[in-house]
Amino acid sequence: MAKKNTNQKNVKKNAKKSVKWNFPYNKTDLIWLLVGIGVVVLGYVLMATGITEEPAIPEGVWNNHLAVNVAPVVLFIGYLVIIPLALFKFFSRPKKNKEADDLTSIK
Repeated sequence: MAKKNTNQKNVKKNAKKSVKWNFPYNKTDLIWLLVGIGVVVLGYVLMATGITEEPAIPEGVWNNHLAVNVAPVVLFIGYLVIIPLALFKFFSRPKKNKEADDLTSIK
């Protein structure tokens, strides 16, 4: 009987020591990520406006300014500025070190 009670106590102690995992991104990071995805989609929509029966004038110059000049810039900003900013923004936050807090509270 005594062995069952000690086993039950050990199980309860192990259950209390469960590790809590927090998602590393917060709400603003996810909003920035969605904005970046939206900018990329906008870039592809602008690029699709250049798809016509005759996309170029016979002299070899493209007809659509949005598809040739604006869409690549918008895609560049989306892929290489906004999305990396959203993904790596949480690295710049100060880390919360529980051990350091515990040591300062002891002193």
